[in-house]
Amino acid sequence: MLDLVIKNAVLPESNTSDEKKTVDIAIQDDRIVDIAPQITEGIEQGKTEIIDAAGYLVTAPFIDPHFHLDSTLSLGQPRLNESGTLLEGIQLWGELKPHLTHEAIKKRVHALARWSIARGTLAIRSHVDTSDDRLLAVGALLEAKKELAPWIDIQLVAFPQDGYIRYSKAAENLNRALDMGVDVVGGIPHFERTMEDGAASVKALCEIAADRGLMVDMHCDETDDPMSRHIETLASETVRLGLQGRVAGSHLTSMHSMDNYYVSKLLPLIKEAQITAIPNPLINITLQGRHDTYPKRRGMTRIKEMMAMGINVALGHDCVMDPWYSFGSHDMLEVAHMATHVGQMTGVSETRAMFKAVTENSAKVMHLPDYGIAKGNFADLVILQAQDPIEAIRLRPARLFVIRRGKVISKTAPVQAELNLGGNKEFVDFLKN
Repeated sequence: MLDLVIKNAVLPESNTSDEKKTVDIAIQDDRIVDIAPQITEGIEQGKTEIIDAAGYLVTAPFIDPHFHLDSTLSLGQPRLNESGTLLEGIQLWGELKPHLTHEAIKKRVHALARWSIARGTLAIRSHVDTSDDRLLAVGALLEAKKELAPWIDIQLVAFPQDGYIRYSKAAENLNRALDMGVDVVGGIPHFERTMEDGAASVKALCEIAADRGLMVDMHCDETDDPMSRHIETLASETVRLGLQGRVAGSHLTSMHSMDNYYVSKLLPLIKEAQITAIPNPLINITLQGRHDTYPKRRGMTRIKEMMAMGINVALGHDCVMDPWYSFGSHDMLEVAHMATHVGQMTGVSETRAMFKAVTENSAKVMHLPDYGIAKGNFADLVILQAQDPIEAIRLRPARLFVIRRGKVISKTAPVQAELNLGGNKEFVDFLKN
């Protein structure tokens, strides 16, 4: 007997013609067991739950491959970021860290997770600051990860916020965090005192990941300086250590300012190393270009060129209501919407690629098992009040149903405007026509 059948679903890869083909999706236990135009076998009246997607888009869940759960929803603590800059945000976080508590961090993480789930985001890769010698946030996020596991996947990155070489206890703290169960090795080479120190940190951190068999996700070149080229070192170390397919470079905003000749050398290196690029459009365009008048750079890395070359590009949200960003609701469609505009990805195939950048591309960088709408995969699905991925990015619509391992864990009523026409027959006739 089937536990759940979703009827009349439109899948993301459906063509853009007016006559879209719908399918049914059959679920048993926590798995998709069949996808076909009309499924009747295995449906037992009164026992099999039926959801009519009514021609709306059904997608695998949204994924956020770059976030900071330890700081999320801490806006205003201890004060607001008056300049709105990256450096004041780092300063504010440094002021807040001594006052953090285990329970307060977990409370904020649980609150954010409820927002995420309601918007169909069922996996998050979060960097966690390891520069606090107490490793308070590491312990809190490891607990929250376990507590929230039935509803959302959380992957943690050991992030030496104050610099792996710059901070004297960074190496010790990072290894302690990995021993505690943190999943991924992180870094921030552009925050080291010199370019040489930054390159040395990349080499050391990649060697740690290789020795431990872990993935790497580095804040890399989050600056307007076109000479910040740590992604080049990251690509080289990835190949040297055989880490291909296990490494991500996050932000990469300096690429926005690099000359085209150097980028023509750099992109093939990134592709050869099979590095995933993770831009964070909401935050990158907010924090970068602060020293410019006009022309004004916006800090977005070269997603169009990277995608054209076949480099995996995944989009992150980065921050929600914290020292660096006072906005956000953890809606990955808002991230895709901004990337589409700022990256000038408005062609049909390009916009569809932006939808993939918050779904399957992000699942790939996180190495999520059994992800996607295919027979045998986990029954993790989102039904959107939209007809296709392009409309989903345009409207950022209601997530009508969010399904995790075959169970509905969130519902949102369809959004429909009710016009008060006041008996205006002429306007009624106009609407009808």
